[in-house]
Amino acid sequence: MALLPILSFPDPRLRTIAKPVNEVTDQIRQLAADMFETMYAAPGIGLAATQVDHHIQLIVMDLSEDHDQPMVFINPKVTPLTEETLPYEEGCLSVPQIYDKVERPSRVKIQALNLEGETFEIEADGLLAVC
Repeated sequence: MALLPILSFPDPRLRTIAKPVNEVTDQIRQLAADMFETMYAAPGIGLAATQVDHHIQLIVMDLSEDHDQPMVFINPKVTPLTEETLPYEEGCLSVPQIYDKVERPSRVKIQALNLEGETFEIEADGLLAVC
C-alpha cells in the first residue's frame, strides 16, 4: 500500500467530474487500499478518488473508532429517502482545518458496486447518510 498525496483547495483538479468505473479490476482494488491508508493517516473518515487525483467514482469510508469497518462505494448513487434534513459539522481532507455546518438528508438509499464488482444497496441514516 502507499500514501497518496491529497489535493488541497483551490486546486482546480478537485472540480473534475469523476467518471464511472467500467470494471472493478485489481488496479481499482489497489487504489482503494491506498486510499484507505491515506485516509487513516490524514486522519479522516472518508475520501473520494478525485481528492487523490484519480477522477473515477470511487469513495472509501470508515466511520468506526478502531478503523475496522471499511466501506467502499464504486459508482455510488445516493437517493434521499426523506425531505427531513439534519445539520452536521463537516470537514474535508481537501480543505484542512475548515469545518462548517451543512444540512443533509437524514436518511438516504445508496446503491453502488463493491470491490468484487457486485451491486449492493443500503439505507443509511446519521453520519453514514451525511458522508
